[in-house]
Amino acid sequence: MSEQDSVSLKESSSDARYPSSVGTPTAAPPPPEPGGHSHPKGIGAMLAALGVVYGDIGTSPLYALQSSIRNVGSETPPAHAWEVIGLTSLTFWALMLVVTIKYVILIMRADHNKEGGIIALMALAQRVCKSNYFRWVFGLIGIAGACLFFGDGIITPAISVLSAVEGVEVSVPEASAFIIPAAIIILLGLFAAQALGTGKIGRAFGPIMLVWFFTIAILGARGIMLHPGVLLALSPLEAIRFIVTHGKLSFIALGSVVLSVTGAEALYADMGHFGRTPIRFAWLFLVLPALTLNYFGQAASIIHNPTTLANPFYYLAPHWMQIPMLLLATMATIIASQAGISGSFSLCRQLIQLGYLPRTRIIHTNPHEEAQIYLPSLNWLLAFGSVVLVIAFRSSAALASAYGIAVTGTFLCTCVLAMVVFRRVFQWKSYAVGTVFGFFFIMDAVFFSSNVMKIPDGGWVPLSIAVGSTLIMTTWQRGRQLIRNTKKRDAVPMGSFITRLTQSRTIRVPGLAVFLTSDPEMVPDALLYNLRHNKVLHQTVLFVTVQTLDQPEADPDQRMTVKELAPGIRRVIIRYGFMEMPNLPLTLAGMTEMDFDPIQASYFTSHDLVFRSKVPKMSLWRMWVFLYLLNNATSISEFFRIPPERVMEFGVRVAI
Repeated sequence: MSEQDSVSLKESSSDARYPSSVGTPTAAPPPPEPGGHSHPKGIGAMLAALGVVYGDIGTSPLYALQSSIRNVGSETPPAHAWEVIGLTSLTFWALMLVVTIKYVILIMRADHNKEGGIIALMALAQRVCKSNYFRWVFGLIGIAGACLFFGDGIITPAISVLSAVEGVEVSVPEASAFIIPAAIIILLGLFAAQALGTGKIGRAFGPIMLVWFFTIAILGARGIMLHPGVLLALSPLEAIRFIVTHGKLSFIALGSVVLSVTGAEALYADMGHFGRTPIRFAWLFLVLPALTLNYFGQAASIIHNPTTLANPFYYLAPHWMQIPMLLLATMATIIASQAGISGSFSLCRQLIQLGYLPRTRIIHTNPHEEAQIYLPSLNWLLAFGSVVLVIAFRSSAALASAYGIAVTGTFLCTCVLAMVVFRRVFQWKSYAVGTVFGFFFIMDAVFFSSNVMKIPDGGWVPLSIAVGSTLIMTTWQRGRQLIRNTKKRDAVPMGSFITRLTQSRTIRVPGLAVFLTSDPEMVPDALLYNLRHNKVLHQTVLFVTVQTLDQPEADPDQRMTVKELAPGIRRVIIRYGFMEMPNLPLTLAGMTEMDFDPIQASYFTSHDLVFRSKVPKMSLWRMWVFLYLLNNATSISEFFRIPPERVMEFGVRVAI
């Protein structure tokens, strides 16, 4: 891959229809300071965080410990109680090390203007990097982590809903034939409901998850009473003992132990919505204790009665409670799936804003909340993938083989970027970064390696999704770069054009014209074509360039820059953060330099008609992929929220 394929923020400029990015500072900025976003406070914020952030990791007891034990002892539990205790200890310390220390205490410190997630972490790492090569490397790592997250977004709804519905086998064994159809119906209903938005149902998420965590904690405590000796798992010595005595088998078991920490990335990714304090408090004082009690209760139940390994989670509940637990688990898994789907929508929007993906239709489901969005094409792509996985794997235990590799791959990407951020932004000493994050990198690498062994059994699914998504993004980047290079070679400099225009007798007609251009120093193609065909120029002309900053939101003082080039002609540069959705007419209406009426303005754009040159610079298969993406990209009027009846578009032939 050449440097032209770079996915760094600095290199990802774009055409007139697309946001471009600005350069990165050469000096390291100070550590991020509190401020910027206003978050809900107190118990309400913790309750809201429960409903969105902890759905995935909160429902992992449905399948995590069961998968770990089966990896060691097949369909029967290990012969000795201390082996079950050892696996439980591994699970507990995975929660402590990966979630509590790595994410809650450390990674969540690395916010980008109070926003979290791997894209924000990537932007931080690139800002403090002076080398274009390393910007490209960090960009590629961030994109790889994001692509693995998409794989996780497909698998999470499938495994969560399937594991919940499987509980019917415990109380109504004869209904097992309806598990797959029921899971598919629930999934299709869930994805169909996305068009309604999450605002109305979101208020119910927190209370349901609160009931869920209290319930699994009580059931876990009830299970511990069956074999109190399971509390030995609190000691890391039990985990070490299991690893030492089981060797390769313990390595295999780690591939399932990591299922207990799925959703850890959500704590960081959703930090911008709730703030770090509510997320931290909810984890430390409710979620972690509830998960610990439930895992320990499951282990005690298995030791007391080995037959409960068939479904240790549901066997914790008394028989009369199993149907209510099935309903509660189904609601909890729907919430877990909803969080993953919403996260995929947000991540896709960020990637579009940064120029890594073509424009797609984005629907705002709440007129007062910018973050509540719906992407129809991505939604049904996720739905198709989840349904196919349910049909292909047919059980949560089989699907668990496909789950871990996406999670651990994202862990690795986050760890590498965190090393850069903590060294350059927080000014940690090299030995401190190497010691702390070197330990976590080794741990994540072990988790990832143990899941690599599951590639033939299903681990190939998220890897295929990640590789395919990365190829699509780099192909889009490469194609856009080739188009920019070709158009720049034939472009007319703005300075010489303005000089000739003031000396010419070009007819000026009443009205306001907005010409979109990616390069403010060059004359847009749409203007040249308009002059060639219509022979006139509007009395008031705006050359508008939209740029995407390497920060979540643009500060008010950097939103817009206006410069007068000639009488009636102005250059306007509008900047958005990568978490924002551009609204061009609304932003231009805020200009203080002139009275701008979005209803009366005419917008002129160009549409690239790409064809293969005699000396092609892109392989044939990549050209096909690029042309498909280009031809199916959302129109400029919809993406920038411009009234379509006010847009005039010119076709421009471009050979690459």
